[in-house]
Amino acid sequence: MSDLPLSDVRVLDLTRLLPGGFCSLLLADFGAEVLKVEDTGMGDYVRWAAPYYEGADDSAKSALYLALNRGKRSVRINLKEEGGREVLLRLVRDYDVLLESFRPGVLERLGVGYQRLREENPRLVYCAITGYGQDGPLRDRSGHDMNYLGLIGLLGLTGDRDGPPVQSAGQIADIGGGALMAAFGILSALRERDRSGEGQFVDVSMSDGALSWLGLVAARYFAEERTPHRGDLELAGGIICYRPYACRDGWITLGALEPKFWQAWCRGVGRDDLIEHQFDPPGSDAHAEVERVFLERTREEWQAFASEHDCCLEPMLDLDEALDSELVRAREMVVELDQPGAERPVRQIGVPVKLGRTPGRIQGPGPVLGEHTDEVLDAIGYSAEEIEVLKESGAVAGPGAATRGVFRA
Repeated sequence: MSDLPLSDVRVLDLTRLLPGGFCSLLLADFGAEVLKVEDTGMGDYVRWAAPYYEGADDSAKSALYLALNRGKRSVRINLKEEGGREVLLRLVRDYDVLLESFRPGVLERLGVGYQRLREENPRLVYCAITGYGQDGPLRDRSGHDMNYLGLIGLLGLTGDRDGPPVQSAGQIADIGGGALMAAFGILSALRERDRSGEGQFVDVSMSDGALSWLGLVAARYFAEERTPHRGDLELAGGIICYRPYACRDGWITLGALEPKFWQAWCRGVGRDDLIEHQFDPPGSDAHAEVERVFLERTREEWQAFASEHDCCLEPMLDLDEALDSELVRAREMVVELDQPGAERPVRQIGVPVKLGRTPGRIQGPGPVLGEHTDEVLDAIGYSAEEIEVLKESGAVAGPGAATRGVFRA
């Protein structure tokens, strides 16, 4: 593990569900030691999300949980108990990063907010992922991915002109606006700490992050002062050269944005007359002609066409086809790992960033809830007798049956 780029980074992950879990997953895959700090009740909610791997421990059998938490460890702490707060304060002295996703002010009210933790470890990089940021009019509002996308204008621009807004199958705000921005912020703060010796607070708003995805769209709006509407954007269905099309037995994606690619497609199908209509809108006569041409061939026939004509044309695959595709296999983007107790290997998405000299790799399976509590407490100086006292008081818990929640205020 010492050969991995983040092998000297230790992360306390207090988050639940997707954004924080995906962020710390990226860090773990590149060698960071990630300790999940879970409550003494049910822990991370995603542990209990279906589907399940039969035979695995109850708290580590959810496919969704395992997909986000490979290579991590788990300790159970009740931050409503003084003893639990003391455990966190001891832990933070030896860690580089603390990641949390509560609403602003929750940990401060519990007495373990950033300023208090900084007293224990001035080098700590503290990253908070929230929906709307640490300040502003919506800081205390609840929300999920779709709410953020709706509020920042992205959802309203997605879909055809006369159709309803279209929800994405992937969580753009959670992952693109939250997890990835948090990972970038953490690594930036760690790099700065190499120079200054001090940590800092990293404020990641999923709505801010998702809004940044509209950077080019906003740039045009600022320049032209013309509000775009659903169906207007060239890269979101507004021109006939850059759209999905139905073929005889499925769907095809045509991304012939540059003139040379559009010309290659038109000439390949013997329709030079369409070349001048590259940027016509959907609903035009040219659009109807392109639709008719695509319906003349099967998906396989269009794939063969794309091998002969360089025109940015690919099939639209169902998920099962994509996961079993030659591309995904060649890029090692589906991996298998053994999960203790599971009746078969667990398949997951692989490491998406490929480093040439120190590539990331999967560090191991996901932990059982509270699997490492005793080990972690022993490492920070608690005796066996003190650990038992903490357990009896409800300040911590080891592996065992989960009950509902005592962690969050």
